[in-house]
Amino acid sequence: MKIAILSANPKLYSTRRLIEAGAKRKHEMIVVDHTKCVLQIEKKNPIIMYNGRELTGIDAIIPRIGASVTFFGTAVVRQFEMQKVFSAVESQALVKSRDKLRSMQLLSRAGLGMPKTVFSNYTRDTETVVKLLGSTPIILKLLEGTQGLGVVMAETKKAAESVLEAFNGLEARVVLQEFIKEAKGADIRAFVVDGKVVGAMKRQAKDGEFRSNLHRGGSAELIELSDEEEDAAIKSARVMGLGIAGVDMLQSERGALILEVNSSPGLEGIEAATKKDIANEIIRYVERHV
Repeated sequence: MKIAILSANPKLYSTRRLIEAGAKRKHEMIVVDHTKCVLQIEKKNPIIMYNGRELTGIDAIIPRIGASVTFFGTAVVRQFEMQKVFSAVESQALVKSRDKLRSMQLLSRAGLGMPKTVFSNYTRDTETVVKLLGSTPIILKLLEGTQGLGVVMAETKKAAESVLEAFNGLEARVVLQEFIKEAKGADIRAFVVDGKVVGAMKRQAKDGEFRSNLHRGGSAELIELSDEEEDAAIKSARVMGLGIAGVDMLQSERGALILEVNSSPGLEGIEAATKKDIANEIIRYVERHV
């Protein structure tokens, strides 16, 4: 097969590993910078131009679309889908996963556990919004934030009101979430491929930090999920329509609480922690569906 990795940076660990895994299984692997594609749209003739040439003969794509280019990246994926090319991450699922508020609503409707969350439309009545959570500390998250950026912890209700007022003044959309004390600064990343958990790690925040993201200096170790946690991860990916997903969750007194479902999860941290060939699992998933 000819498989294209949609990635703006061929030097990234995840991109390199997918190329290696595909080549090892005798596939022709190419990297396409989706931000440099040109889309030609006409009646029943969707064309993708890249570096001055039409992209043809591609059997499958594996999108690695950055959050900052979701709009155009999704359009490129959709163009491939119009050409009947299999996408490891469907365009509609990509759009859903990048809308954090919509994601939480879908997960809630499906009966999945999550931290209590409050959202408002730039309201000036910040006191009422903060009161809805009931307890402190309070976590405030930008809806467009990634890798722990745009996440703030307010120790008191007054502090939360001040931060919320500041975000509202900047017209930055933000959600408020309860702080799960018993998680002790740790979360779980379950990597789901084709309806199966192929690896899981527990990420621990560094001292003095509440965000466990590896990009923020957190550490990771292998973890064996409980049946409940595994079921929650698989169901979360299914609800979002994702064939590949990184499901982040907290361990709490009331069970697994879903934080986020990532449609372009990185491979470096999960492969290092689990010592598993996750890239190979993704290639095998593509093989099964093409």
